[in-house]
Amino acid sequence: MLNLKREDLATTAQVGHSTLFDFESGRRQPHPRTLAAIRIALEAAGVEFIAENGGGPGVRLRKSAA
Repeated sequence: MLNLKREDLATTAQVGHSTLFDFESGRRQPHPRTLAAIRIALEAAGVEFIAENGGGPGVRLRKSAA
């Protein structure tokens, strides 16, 4: 949906490729500042994080301005 490769996300978030891979594979937990950088990069790419509203937290693609 985003056409965003792992390498692109790592570069945009300014985190190491191995850091991102380890986080995705569950090998280690990222530091809060790493999570924040990844979140900012994903939001810049069009992801919107949704707070828990009874059904649990989630994500969706941000609506385009029409």
